[in-house]
Amino acid sequence: MKTYIHVNQHVIRANKKHGKDDPCITVKRGKTNTYCHEVEVHGPSKVRYDGGEKPILSCGARVVIETNSDVVCMTRDVEKDVEIHIQNSTT
Repeated sequence: MKTYIHVNQHVIRANKKHGKDDPCITVKRGKTNTYCHEVEVHGPSKVRYDGGEKPILSCGARVVIETNSDVVCMTRDVEKDVEIHIQNSTT
């Protein structure tokens, strides 16, 4: 299953305005969204932009990183860092 990674500019603006550090990177795989501060893609990927009438993703993203590779999401936490592994099945 293809994984899409994009940056949520609204979160970046809200973080700046309110002095917060909420995760602004979204990793979408199927119907699941994972929010993080840092992403590692373990394999081939491509960056895609589409400035046409319709955005690439339903959330409105027009620039995405697409991959079929495994992805590791890192999120900073007040007490500890959290790491989430998103593995793509080979079936």
